[in-house]
Amino acid sequence: MPLGLFLGGCIVAIPVVTGVAEGVSEQKKQNEEANNEERMIKFNLEVFCGARSPSKDQVHGTIVVLRHNKAWLCPQIPETHTPIPQVEGLSPPLHPFAGFYIQYPDDNRSPPQRGLVSTISDDPPMLNWLYADKETQEIKYGNRTASIEHLVGDWDWTEDHAGLLLEKWEGFVAVDEGEEGKDGLKWALYYDRYDDKLDKGNLVGGQEILEVSLERRVQSAEQQLKQMEEAEKKMQVKSSGGMSSQFTAPAAEAKRKAAAGKKN
Repeated sequence: MPLGLFLGGCIVAIPVVTGVAEGVSEQKKQNEEANNEERMIKFNLEVFCGARSPSKDQVHGTIVVLRHNKAWLCPQIPETHTPIPQVEGLSPPLHPFAGFYIQYPDDNRSPPQRGLVSTISDDPPMLNWLYADKETQEIKYGNRTASIEHLVGDWDWTEDHAGLLLEKWEGFVAVDEGEEGKDGLKWALYYDRYDDKLDKGNLVGGQEILEVSLERRVQSAEQQLKQMEEAEKKMQVKSSGGMSSQFTAPAAEAKRKAAAGKKN
């Protein structure tokens, strides 16, 4: 009987100890995340496509832009890394993804998830969350209310910090959605979560699908400083989902690094 009680005690204790250890590990991870200034540095996203398709050249070398609450691929000017509009006179102009990592604010997610935010306009300067739609698998952006029911993370980078990850892998695809009513934007960004080419194309009506990887192009401190100074001149930051503090944090970091660079 004593032996049986002892064994029973061990069986009960193991999950408790394991749970405590996991909690400590997760807390340590969160502390490290909070102190990781590199994750707060803004970056743009450029597209690499190695698919064997006549459409490859329409996708490879493009830049990710945000419009119509979705992420799109757009040709870019190589020297300036700015999008080339396919329709003249767009208002507002196409806005390139310019984001950084930060914990998603949802107490019901355990463990907490690393989110990804981006500016969605320059005037007024605003931030939104990037997420994958749980039904369509489209990469979209929105405030906390719009994003909370969908896949908001974990977002991460590859081992060399060069590529973008979602749920620990590069499962992104570009889908040809045509140009009608989309300001000339043709290729939309999706997350092929189940690695089945979006249910063998059924989710996108049989449209062409190309596998892509997203490469991070980190903005220089000078670029970020210029953007932040211009934004501050226009108006006080507007944001959704409690994002104002997240927007000002990179600004302070950009100013600090720019000042340090001048001293050196």
